Formats: sequence, structure tokens, C-alpha cells
Amino acid sequence: MAGSADGGGDGNRQPSSSEEAALSARLGSLDRRLSEIRDSRNVRTGQSGEDGGDGAARASAFARGFRLSSELIAGVVVGAGIGWGFDRLLSTSPWGLIVFFLLGFTAGVVNVVRSAGVVPDKTAR
Repeated sequence: MAGSADGGGDGNRQPSSSEEAALSARLGSLDRRLSEIRDSRNVRTGQSGEDGGDGAARASAFARGFRLSSELIAGVVVGAGIGWGFDRLLSTSPWGLIVFFLLGFTAGVVNVVRSAGVVPDKTAR
């Protein structure tokens, strides 16, 4: 019965005004620190990335490079495959392979230039 007289035994203790003030001050401090961190991230993201950039920017650049290189390789492989097929079909060995290899290389370079945005696409008007 002594535990119920001081009000601490039932777990429904009401915080005092000094505890509320301390909690409010801690929450305000946390909010300020989070705002500073968000602002620093926004500034860092908005920069051009000359000082290394963040991980997402590097991953995006890596993905773009991988995509461009795969387009070039795909053009060459498809051209060489078609040329090899014509050589087997028509018995014109090495000329079909040479011609279509060069055409595949040209098509791959055109796709890379178009994907990189160096030349605007004529069909996107």
C-alpha cells in the first residue's frame, strides 16, 4: 500500500513541466540537426559531382557507360553473326563476314552516339 500512495507503482506517471521542457528541447535539437543534414545532402546532390559525387551518381554513370558499351558490342556481334550466316549460306567466305562486321560496327557507333545524346533524334519532333 505504500507504493500506491506515491503514484509511482501503477506506471501512469504524468511528466512534470521540467521533463516536458527537456524533451521539447531535445526534439528541437534533433530537428535542427536533421534539417542541417538534409540541406547538406541537397547541396551535395545539386553539385556537378567534380569532387567525387555520391554513390548514386557514380552508379548512374557506371550504368550509362555499361549500356553504351553493350550497344556497341551488340551491333558488332549481330553484324558478324549475320555475315557469318550469309557466308555459310552462300559460300562467300570471308566477304560476308567482313562486310556485315563493318556494317554492325557502324550501326553500333550510330546507336551509341544516338543514346549518348550527341545527335538529336530526328523522329522525336
